[in-house]
Amino acid sequence: MFLRELIEDARSIRDRDPAARSTAEVFLLYPGFHAVIYHRLTHWLYGHKRFFLARMISQFARTMTGVEIHPGATIGRGLFIDHGMGIVIGETAEVGDYCTIYHGVTLGGTGKDTGKRHPTIGDHVLISTGAKVLGPFTVGSNSRIGANAVVLQEVPPNSTVVGVKARVVKIDGHRVPSFDLDQIHMPDPVSQELCRLEHRVYENERRLGLQDGADSVPQNSPSADAVPVEKAEERQ
Repeated sequence: MFLRELIEDARSIRDRDPAARSTAEVFLLYPGFHAVIYHRLTHWLYGHKRFFLARMISQFARTMTGVEIHPGATIGRGLFIDHGMGIVIGETAEVGDYCTIYHGVTLGGTGKDTGKRHPTIGDHVLISTGAKVLGPFTVGSNSRIGANAVVLQEVPPNSTVVGVKARVVKIDGHRVPSFDLDQIHMPDPVSQELCRLEHRVYENERRLGLQDGADSVPQNSPSADAVPVEKAEERQ
């Protein structure tokens, strides 16, 4: 049973890695696959309360492969650890089936939680180089995490997240609108302020022009207070 699962893992890696030419090559030459083999053993020991022996073997595996997987972590079928160096997977982390993890990835905690401290990764998730997924939340199945992203909150299924702090940019293949992502079509604050000033000057000139027109009376026009002589005599 154990050997059958390992063969299935190796074949899955061979099918997903264009550089792999055979299952035997994966078995013999892929340190990420070796890290998974070590973890299958240490996880079994951990489940049977052989904690010290499990940790000892996992530390030896870390030295041999550059991948540190705590024996308590739960790893699904077909995990593909590509290039392998610098990967850390914490004790309460859970990784689903047929996931891909690149070098420099951390599935860790924030130091603020107890009990369940590490993330739960769904099936068919890709975690790119240098990404940090920190905390006891879920990354939905079929999601992609961009290189060097720092993920601190739950990720919906079928999503793509990038950045520090990571944010969702695609769901189900459709781009999520975000003004923060457009670094080209940015508003020009100087131009906007000049337009506002120009409008204010125009409004002030228009008001002053109407006031001047109301206050100024032509010299040859009769005054509003002047009364014709005939009207004055009739009043007397």
